[in-house]
Amino acid sequence: MASPARPRIACEIAAGQVLAARADDSGSVVEYYTARSLPPGVVAPGLAPGNVLAAEALREAIAGALSAAGGRSRDVIAVLPDAAVRIVLLDFETLPERAIEAAAIVRFRLKKSVPFDAEHAALSYQAHRANGTVKVVAAVANAAVVAEYETAFREAGYHPGVVVPSTLAAMGLVETSAPTMVVKVEPTSTTVAIAHGEELLLFRMLENHHGTGISGAQLSEDVYPSAVFFQDTYGARIERVLLAGGTPLGQVASALEAQTGARVEEMVTARHVGSSLSGDAIPRSLLAGVAGALVS
Repeated sequence: MASPARPRIACEIAAGQVLAARADDSGSVVEYYTARSLPPGVVAPGLAPGNVLAAEALREAIAGALSAAGGRSRDVIAVLPDAAVRIVLLDFETLPERAIEAAAIVRFRLKKSVPFDAEHAALSYQAHRANGTVKVVAAVANAAVVAEYETAFREAGYHPGVVVPSTLAAMGLVETSAPTMVVKVEPTSTTVAIAHGEELLLFRMLENHHGTGISGAQLSEDVYPSAVFFQDTYGARIERVLLAGGTPLGQVASALEAQTGARVEEMVTARHVGSSLSGDAIPRSLLAGVAGALVS
């Protein structure tokens, strides 16, 4: 679902925080951001209902963050936790041009891929026709789960006109034709995505039992199977690894480079946030989701 014009404000909900950011007038860089911490037990991201456990605490955090981010519009891009949404990559020989017919076929294919009713799930997808096939990136979530997050925004006085999972939003920052792996580390999960030639070719979410203090060796071990799968399937090597989330680059870069043979970089750069960025003192890497949602 999308508003006619892209909102200038994005707000990401994670298990431990709410983060809001505002784009400049041109929509090309993030000019302000702010974060509000969430106590344990407020949000428990997952595919089943019961993500929002303390609605009032979440509402207050959203209202505080978005109020500080400013802007006259009440429209906001809602960035949801990766764990609350399933991303599925599908191939079709053909797909109807009519959206309603295409969506029905996509839902049918998703029935065996998600642990909830795909027929009545919240669904967004993008189709790309190439080489005689149709490749689809589908984001599907339990409708009741999406409603929990949307209700939190509405009760805070905002309209979530665009709803997108965090790492899929962050992929908007990937601007290269070279095979690129995105690694986003959260306290309980690690998301791995691989894009090549502006096409998303792999998307996996892994359990992370080490938190944001995960070692380079452990993170390398976790993402290595994805790199091998990509190389075996597409006959190409990963050339760049972009790191996002709460794990510092210096903590894992050397091990990731040794394992993948690719250069490791911060996903969010000064080009995305501008030289006059202001806001709370949090790592720039945490802005990947909101920055990708705003400036892609």
